[in-house]
Amino acid sequence: MTTHIEQLAQEVEQHPDYRVLRRLNPRADFMPTAPGQRLCKGVVLDTETTGFDAVNDRVIELGMLVFEFDPVTGQVHRVTDVFDELEDPGFPIPPATIAVHHITDDMVQGKQIDDARIQALLHKVDVVIAHNAAFDRPFVEARWPIFENLNWACSIKDIDWRQEGFGSAKLEYLLTTQGYFYEAHRAEADCWALLELLNKVLPQSQQTALLSLLETLNSAQEKIYAIGSPFETKDILKARGYRWAADLRCWHKVTANEKEKSQELAWLKTHVYGDRKARVEVESLGAKVRYSSRQGHKEVVTL
Repeated sequence: MTTHIEQLAQEVEQHPDYRVLRRLNPRADFMPTAPGQRLCKGVVLDTETTGFDAVNDRVIELGMLVFEFDPVTGQVHRVTDVFDELEDPGFPIPPATIAVHHITDDMVQGKQIDDARIQALLHKVDVVIAHNAAFDRPFVEARWPIFENLNWACSIKDIDWRQEGFGSAKLEYLLTTQGYFYEAHRAEADCWALLELLNKVLPQSQQTALLSLLETLNSAQEKIYAIGSPFETKDILKARGYRWAADLRCWHKVTANEKEKSQELAWLKTHVYGDRKARVEVESLGAKVRYSSRQGHKEVVTL
């Protein structure tokens, strides 16, 4: 029966008016390893939480796939460990949150994630990858400080999906472009989906999504704070991609490399500060800091 359905799917695929989506079946083995080949260790991570506030909300599910990859080609070779556990947050899970991930109070009652197991899995990990690391990283660092000492990458921000020709960076959408569907919004399922996506070759750069992401680990990402920018420039700052930090009362933007930083500083001097002498702050964001709630090294730059 399965063979017959697959034959039908292949026939439908030949017609230009139809596309076929197949259920994503997780696989642990991607590519054989050659003798003496050097591989690195990565972790794909996803969390489900009680809400969006990393200070007051809690992790209720942690999913991780530990995998080996070639750092030169960005090719995934195999998954070595799978981790998925639930944890009781100590208070009722909000109904609006349950509606998203379907994790109920009964499912987590009395459960606790195994801290020692996490410690063991993260031993000698080269990079932790999350699809929206700015959400997941503050949550897991608050619960497990060991995550503070690891290099992080974000599969939303560190890959230019739009430049590669994709209309959205949402994980479900990106998987459909590769011909797959899956049950989203549970931690382990999202991890399998992300790992499969990372192993795909991007249409424009013609390299794996994982390699594109890894290249950003060594880039000099820096956040520019437009201190004391005139109120009337708020619209052009927002249009330029700056975000408002309410606690600092300042607009800021992350630049990907030294060239981009120099261009941004020149743009600020002309379009925001009217070629007047001004000072801005520049924060260095290494892979051990970026996407966390912790600050990197800051310095004042005079324009």
